This record gives sequence, C-alpha cells and structure tokens, in this order.
Amino acid sequence: MIPNDSGTDSRVAVLVDCDNTTPEILEYALRVVAQFGRVVVRRGYGNHSTLANKWQEALVRLAFTPHLQYQYAAGKNTADIALALDAFESLFDQRADTFCLVTSDSDFSYLCRKLRERGATVCIVGEAKTPDALRNASDQFFEWLPPELPAEPVDATTPAKPKPAAAPKPAVKKSRPKAVIGAVSMLAGDTTDGRVGLGALGQYLKRTNPAFTPKSFGHSGLSDMVGTYPELLMVKEGGAFWVGLKPKPDA
Repeated sequence: MIPNDSGTDSRVAVLVDCDNTTPEILEYALRVVAQFGRVVVRRGYGNHSTLANKWQEALVRLAFTPHLQYQYAAGKNTADIALALDAFESLFDQRADTFCLVTSDSDFSYLCRKLRERGATVCIVGEAKTPDALRNASDQFFEWLPPELPAEPVDATTPAKPKPAAAPKPAVKKSRPKAVIGAVSMLAGDTTDGRVGLGALGQYLKRTNPAFTPKSFGHSGLSDMVGTYPELLMVKEGGAFWVGLKPKPDA
C-alpha cells in the first residue's frame, strides 16, 4: 500500500472496533491514513457501556460518528456485524475505496479479504496482540504502541527517593532476512538486465508481509538494508536505485 500519486485522492473510511481497542489509538490511526487520501467516513462501533463511558470524549473530539449497538442475546456481537455491513455499503455506494480497520480482532480477516477481492485497499491499525491471520489479510498493517505511563507525583513532605537510572532501550540488532534475496531473485529474474527497482522491491516485500519495515530489522531504510547484503548489488541510475544479484565469480 503506497500513497496515492495519481492526482486524485483516495476516499478513506476509518472504521473502529471500539470493543476491541483503546481510544488512545485513534489519533495514530488518523495520522497513518492521512498519507493515503481524504478521510470521508469516521465511525466507531461498540456496545452501550463502551461508547458511553470509555469512548465518548475521543469520538466527539475527533469527529467520529458513534454507532451504538445493543446485544440482544449473550455472545452475539452486533457491533462487528454493523461494522462489516457499513464497510460494504460504503464500497458499493462508492463513498470509499480505501478502508482502515482499527482493531486487533481476527474475526475481521474475512471482511478484509472480501473487500480486497472487490478492489478496495485495506489497512489495519492494531496492537501488538493482533494475530497473523488479520495482519496478512490486509494490504498493510500498522502496529500502535501504547505510550509509557507517566511518573507518579512526588509528595513534597517526604524526601525524594533517588530514581534508578533508566535502562537504555536495546538497539535493534541489524539482520538480513533471506526473504529479500528471494524477492530480488524472483523479480529480477525475468528482466532483461537482471535488476529490479528499489521501490518495486519495497512494494513486493510489503505485499507479502504487510507488517514489513526495515526498521524492525535494525535498518534506517530499504536502501540501507539492501546495502548490507553481500549477495546483492545496488546501483543508482537516472535518479532511481536498482537492485540485482551479484554475478558469481567464475570457477
């Protein structure tokens, strides 16, 4: 999934499973989808207690329309059904062509697959608990990390205790997944010059693994990542980077 550069903005629908996630995720989701087009649909789905207590302030502040659903029988999640129906209604009415589902619930995997079969683009904004079944059903997965808890207030009447030094966050160790070599071999194998554009390579890696990002392997970007492979050769021509397999030395 890449930002739209065709000159016409995509119409984006942001549909939130309020029973499955937290209000703090909303602003992150809106920042993510802003790169893909104009948000035309903002809706939050949940039961009465969830929307009235936990979500009311966030939905009102960020201009989301709450969709209150009553559960008429135990175990029946009417909010999930309403979200799925509204997604298809928005697609068939041509109100939206890109969908951002804010959830970590794998029950929406089938909805993602059906939307994509109809030509829609689907991204998921979820938490670390999001199962692979949902991640891989989308065009792109964005993981939201909760902010760190604020420090406890200090009582001025008692002497302050020295704070232990915060342990530095361990740097992500650089690694080279073999999937990159396999992708270059496959994409460049059918070309006349045995090379593939760096952008096309990145799109392919993102399509095969929606959660793929070079930063998760300790690299600042894809070009930095490719440059660490002794098996790959990257050159710059005409303002673009091209990647191919290094020729094997003659025996």
